[in-house]
Amino acid sequence: MRSRVGQTIQSYAREHQSLYWFTIVLFTMGIIFGAVLVNSLPLSQKQELYGFLQYFFNSLDSDGIPETSAHFQQAFGHYAKTIAIMWVLGLSIIGLPMILLMLFLKGVVVGFTVGFLVSQLQWQGVTFAMVGVLPQNLLVVPALFIVGVSGISFSLRLIRTRVLSKRDVIMPHFMGYTVLVLSMLAILTIAALFETFISPRLMQLVLN
Repeated sequence: MRSRVGQTIQSYAREHQSLYWFTIVLFTMGIIFGAVLVNSLPLSQKQELYGFLQYFFNSLDSDGIPETSAHFQQAFGHYAKTIAIMWVLGLSIIGLPMILLMLFLKGVVVGFTVGFLVSQLQWQGVTFAMVGVLPQNLLVVPALFIVGVSGISFSLRLIRTRVLSKRDVIMPHFMGYTVLVLSMLAILTIAALFETFISPRLMQLVLN
């Protein structure tokens, strides 16, 4: 059973290797663009964002960790909504470029967040990025990659069957795609739990 699962994973990885490399490059370009975007902000916007950052740190230091249930619902809702949109986009031919755009924008957000922290707080910003941004994204980013590549693959299969009139049975691929998305939702649930219960405590330790 284990060997069969391993063979299936290896076969899936080989089949989608080029798509994974393409999405990784696209995501990396988004990170670079987000980091460059920080330097292009006018001073007034930088000061406004820095004010929000200081308010967050002060409230975390004085009031402690925010309401965990509301925080978890917000984080989980955001992740669930994101992969639900990617799942729906993967079911249509025209959704393919939108999936690529979402992965690129995720890179922009990560690059901008880390770039802003580092530009404003220097080495302290690196520390905050390591404890507040990196841990959950070690789960979130690979999960989004897997959902995105699966959606792109399913969309390309639809193009081959509907547009190019090549014979293929869609339903097994649809079921596999859906099960994979639900599996990634479980991983994103863990990421939301980490973001809610662990990251704020790590940031408190850094503040103290």
